[in-house]
Amino acid sequence: MEELKNRIDFVYLFDVQDGNPNGDPDAGNLPRVDAETGMGLVTDVCLKRKVRNYVQVAKSNEEGYDIFIKEKAILNNLIAEANQDETVKSKEGGSKTEAARKVMCKRYFDVRAFGAVMSTGENAGQVRGPIQLTFARSIDPITSLEHSITRIAVATEAEAKKQSGENHTMGRKSTVPYGLYLCHGFVSANLAKQTGFSQVDLDLFFDALKNMFDIDRSAARGLMSAQKLIVFKHDSVLGNAPANKLFDLVHVKKRDGVDVARSFADYEVTIDANPYEEHVTIETLL
Repeated sequence: MEELKNRIDFVYLFDVQDGNPNGDPDAGNLPRVDAETGMGLVTDVCLKRKVRNYVQVAKSNEEGYDIFIKEKAILNNLIAEANQDETVKSKEGGSKTEAARKVMCKRYFDVRAFGAVMSTGENAGQVRGPIQLTFARSIDPITSLEHSITRIAVATEAEAKKQSGENHTMGRKSTVPYGLYLCHGFVSANLAKQTGFSQVDLDLFFDALKNMFDIDRSAARGLMSAQKLIVFKHDSVLGNAPANKLFDLVHVKKRDGVDVARSFADYEVTIDANPYEEHVTIETLL
C-alpha cells in the first residue's frame, strides 16, 4: 500500500440539534461544557469511538481492519493472540515485543491510526498513532436544557402497585438545542511510516469523519451531522507551515442578522488566501 509522504492538518466541523453530543458522567451526563466560557465540548475519545464504529461496519471481516478497542473486547487476550503469531514466537526479548507490535499494527486499524498501550499482559509494546485529535469546541456558547420525561410501562409488579391513576415513572433528558463544534486534527507521515498507516487508511479515516454520524444514530444524540472537512496537505514529511497558522486561515461566524443559531445555514465558513500555497495545498472534502 502507498505510504504517506505528506504531513496533514485538518479542521473538522460538525453540529448537533436537540441532542447531547457527549455527556459528562461527572455532571449527571449533562453535555460537556467549558465552565468559564459556556462553550460546548466533545472529547477526542468520543470522536475516535465513532470512527472505530464506522470502520468496524464498513470493513467488517476484511483482514487488517479489525478494531482493538471495542465493546467487550478482552485486550490481553488479543495481545496474547498476536504473540502466538509465527513471526513472533521465534523471537526473543525486545525483538519479540517489536514483532508483536508490528502484528498488532497490521491487524488493527485503530492501533496503526491512533496508537495503543499494549503492555498490560503479554508485551506488545506501545504505539504512538499518527492521527491526533483535539477536543471539539463549539463556536458559540451552548444552552444545556433538561427535559422531564415519563414512562408508562413498569419493570416489576411492585412498581405497578405503587402507581395509581396517571402516576408515571419520571426521568430526565438533557439536550443542546443547537451547537456547531470545531475540532483540529493532525496526521504525522513520520509516525504513519512506523505503524504502517497508509494512504488507503487515511482515505478510510476521512470517509469515517464524513459518514460516521449516519451509522451512530441515537435518540439521546439528536441530529448530529458532519458539515465541513478542510484539509491542509504539506509537500513534505515534516511540514512547511505551523499548524496554528494554517488553522487561523479558517473563519467561522454567524451570518449577519443571526442572533441565535439554530442550523448550519446560520453560519458562514470562509478560508483566507493561502500564503503557503507553494508548499501547502488546501482541499475541502466536505
